[in-house]
Amino acid sequence: MARNIVQKGMDYLELMRYKNCVMAGFSSVIAVFIAMSILDYSLSEIYSLYDIFILLDIFIMVFLASGAGNVLNDYYDIDIDKINRPDRPLPSGRVSLTEAVYLAILCFSIALLIAFFINPIAGVFGFLNVFMLIWYAKSLKRTILIGNFSIAYLTGSTFLFGAAFFGWDGIIALLPLAILAFFATASREIVKDIEDMKGDARDGAITFPIKFGTKTASYLAAALGIVAMILSPLPYWMDEFGVYYLYALIPVELCFLYTVYVLLREKNYSKSSKLLKVAMLLALLAFIVGIL
Repeated sequence: MARNIVQKGMDYLELMRYKNCVMAGFSSVIAVFIAMSILDYSLSEIYSLYDIFILLDIFIMVFLASGAGNVLNDYYDIDIDKINRPDRPLPSGRVSLTEAVYLAILCFSIALLIAFFINPIAGVFGFLNVFMLIWYAKSLKRTILIGNFSIAYLTGSTFLFGAAFFGWDGIIALLPLAILAFFATASREIVKDIEDMKGDARDGAITFPIKFGTKTASYLAAALGIVAMILSPLPYWMDEFGVYYLYALIPVELCFLYTVYVLLREKNYSKSSKLLKVAMLLALLAFIVGIL
């Protein structure tokens, strides 16, 4: 019995894509410390048990909201995933559609309660993002580019939600980081659409690669990645990060360049998608270095 409960819990976490949720939650917490550095707060000013509790709340909120969004995506994409990802919890039957709906509702509800507990700005911000996650899963993801850019916004907004710990000043301070995350994520989302063309076409979805072809989609994804590369020194130019940030950017830029090569020359879309994820992780590490 206990084994079955644990296995079911693992299936739920897999459905939520818990690794991505951890990264999103971690990004929001890191955003708090980045905003703290930019706004010249000292660690002692937020280093209390209450503030540590709030940091945990930020992580849990983003984790749950991201996970619920992923659950809804799989719920609406079950027919596509039967072709593209038959081993996922829903198409494989390990989690029922009813269970997925209840899990999404529970996670969204807890996430919103936590968001409004943090402060009113975080609450409103969290509510708008939850609304966007639901709208995206239900319809936006099936619209050309709008769906890609919606996910790009939501990824960038994880930094803004963490920065909401300091109110509007924190959100404004972290806009450059959110912009960088937006372009990098938009690039990866288009590459993922190229990967999923077979299943999307059978389900009747009209994505950018289906409408305009893989070549045009590859060039667009590469262009968005290059924009992210060009803008990556922006926090340094705005005097938000020190010179060590530029050194930390070197592997990020090299990873982006190699991704563009793999995308356009090798036409290996799965590898390109993974490389873009690595580049985004390296960029997050560069952000951390920037405040040291």
